[in-house]
Amino acid sequence: MTDSKDLWLDIPNCCTPATGLCTGGHPQPEHLMQAKEKGVRKVVNLCPPAETPGYDEAAIVKQLGMEYVNIPIAGPADLTQDNARALAEAVADTCCGPILVHCASGNRVGALFALKAHFIEGKPVEDSIVDGREHGLKAMEPVVRQLLGA
Repeated sequence: MTDSKDLWLDIPNCCTPATGLCTGGHPQPEHLMQAKEKGVRKVVNLCPPAETPGYDEAAIVKQLGMEYVNIPIAGPADLTQDNARALAEAVADTCCGPILVHCASGNRVGALFALKAHFIEGKPVEDSIVDGREHGLKAMEPVVRQLLGA
């Protein structure tokens, strides 16, 4: 298993919060190649299709032999228990190899991980917020707190 510190990528707001997991902002094609070289086997993109990065990310990820998953989170309205469940399913198998989860900046990643921690894993609100911060939560923290009933 790749150690979390070995998964660090030169993407915006990169976090390596757990073994086998890298989170952050939108990677460029060269970052995806770097991720593949570091053993990443799955890329989870939280950007909706309208947020195009100027290249076909899904095609590049698949061409590199990695699995591609898209859970579109356009904003607070998409921060739902169903999407938290979809994220939980997408990252449940880090034991099978490293996973990269990203959005444009990493903020939505952290927000959805906070919801996952609370609604799926049953963590208390404050622990869920800490979990979200470790995964990239910043500006969306007030929205997440409201969603968690804090």
